[in-house]
Amino acid sequence: MGFFEAIILGLVQGLTEFLPISSSAHLRIVGEFLGTGADPGAAFTAITQLGTETAVIVYFWFDLKRIVGKWFLALFRRVPQSDPDVRLGWFIILGSVPIVLLGLVFQNAIETTLRSLWIVAFTLIVFGILLGIADFVGRKELRLKQLTWPHAIIFGLAQSLALIPGVSRSGGTITAGLFLGYERKAAARYSFLLAIPAVFGSGLFQVYKSIKQPCDAAAANCTPELFNPAEIAVATLIAGVVGFVVIAFFMSYISKRSFLPFVIYRVLLGGALIVLLTTGVLKPT
Repeated sequence: MGFFEAIILGLVQGLTEFLPISSSAHLRIVGEFLGTGADPGAAFTAITQLGTETAVIVYFWFDLKRIVGKWFLALFRRVPQSDPDVRLGWFIILGSVPIVLLGLVFQNAIETTLRSLWIVAFTLIVFGILLGIADFVGRKELRLKQLTWPHAIIFGLAQSLALIPGVSRSGGTITAGLFLGYERKAAARYSFLLAIPAVFGSGLFQVYKSIKQPCDAAAANCTPELFNPAEIAVATLIAGVVGFVVIAFFMSYISKRSFLPFVIYRVLLGGALIVLLTTGVLKPT
C-alpha cells in the first residue's frame, strides 16, 4: 500500500477511535476495500493509536497535569491519599493492569485469530446492543469523584475487551460505566484517561518490535507490514488531528444526547458485514 491508503486509514482511525463504534473494526473493514483486500494489521492499529492518544493528552492536558502532579506529591505525603485526583491516578494505574496482562497472554490470538471479520461482525452487534441496554437502564448519577476500587477494576476489565476488534475501547468502558450508574460524560472522560497508559504502552511496544524484530517474509507465522515507517507516521499524525476534533464533538454530544445513534450504526454495520461474508464478497481472514 502507499500514502493514499495510509491517509484514508489515518482518517478512519481519528474519526472512530473515540466514538463507541470500534476503530480497530473500522480499520479492519476499510482495509479490505483499499485495493489489496488486506488487513492493515494489529501493529498499524496500535501505532496509529499513538496519534489519537496524543490528542487525549492535549484535550485533557490540565486534568492530566493536575492528576499526575498531585499523585507524585502524595507519594511524598504532601497531598493526602484521599484527594480525588490522587485516587483517580491510582485508579487509572489499577484499571490498566487487566489489559496489559491479557494483551501479553493473548498477543498471538489478538494479532491473528481475533481479527477474523466474523468475530468483528458479531462483536459489533452484541456490544452495540449492550451499550444500548446500559444507556437505557443506567442510573447516570455517579461522578468520577465517587469512583471506587471495585469499579476501577470493572472498568479495567471492560477496557481489556477492546483487545477484540469490534468491541471498542470507549464503547466497552462506557458501557461498564453506565451499568455501574455513572453519568455519560463521567464514563466517557474516565474511558479516555484510562486508555492512555495501555495505548501508549501497546503502540510503543509495536514501534520497538518493528525496529528490533523486522518481519522476514520467509519466516513462519510472520506477515510483513503493509506500510513503511513514513506512511505510518503520516497516518498517525492525521489520526491525532482528526481525533482531537472528534473528542471535542463527542464530549459535547453525550452531555445532552443518548448513545442510540451509535447503537443503531453498530448493529447495521455488523449486519452488513455478515451479509458480505455470507455472500463471499469479503473473506473472514
